[in-house]
Amino acid sequence: MDAIHIERLSKTFGNGRKGLDEVNLRIGTGEMVALIGASGSGKSTLLRHIAGFTASDAQPSKISILGRPIQQNGRIVREVRRIRRDVGFVFQQFNLVNRLSVETNVLIGSLARLPLWRRMTGSFPRNERARALQALVEVGIGEQAAERASTLSGGQQQRAAIARALVQQARLVLADEPIASLDPESSRRVMELLRKLNTEHQLTVLVSLHQVDIAMTYCPRTIALRQGRVVYDGPSAALTPELLQQLYGAAAQELLEPGDAESAPAPSSPTFGLVSHPVH
Repeated sequence: MDAIHIERLSKTFGNGRKGLDEVNLRIGTGEMVALIGASGSGKSTLLRHIAGFTASDAQPSKISILGRPIQQNGRIVREVRRIRRDVGFVFQQFNLVNRLSVETNVLIGSLARLPLWRRMTGSFPRNERARALQALVEVGIGEQAAERASTLSGGQQQRAAIARALVQQARLVLADEPIASLDPESSRRVMELLRKLNTEHQLTVLVSLHQVDIAMTYCPRTIALRQGRVVYDGPSAALTPELLQQLYGAAAQELLEPGDAESAPAPSSPTFGLVSHPVH
């Protein structure tokens, strides 16, 4: 079963600009895939559509998550909240509530499993608190559980966001530029945690990135977007400077700038091939 299956996805903004243009994708369960592209290529727009935050153009199209449609023909399905329980979204700006404790922010991941009265009162059962503490220890910030989220560094806040996805018991993690505002060491830790979710927790991970070297280090497969279209879908190791220049022209330099993580050989991956147009 595919974790993500997208057919003919398009999005046109109010000014007439195409944010996404006939995107077709399949991402298998258990994959860790990088989504790259220059600024404005459609990476964040694509992730928000996959999560069911935004509806596509009203034309024949479909997005399925773990075998269940989350939107079809420009309409988000009525069961979107139930489907979204399996989707952990890691935002660039962490999306934590600064005045709440780190533990409570992580416990928010369990809300969908709790009865209404617990959600309204913030009364979390003991087993959920234990799960939250275990997740915080796993991401390396267990000692900060009782601190306000606002006291954490950027890297620690992003690790708390990843812990929240663990508590949520998500099966698919969508990470939107999770290291864009972090220092090199924090970036490395966050990417290693995302890889740990994939390898040890068997979660499917789709992460948008700005630097190709980080994609090559952590993700066997890379999908490249340009002006809302998929222009490459294949092994990260094959993304040479020459190929990027061919795909992006002068904008390739933005993707070739040194990233925030240490370079390492990418794992082997099946060849998905160069894509210059949607495949129907």
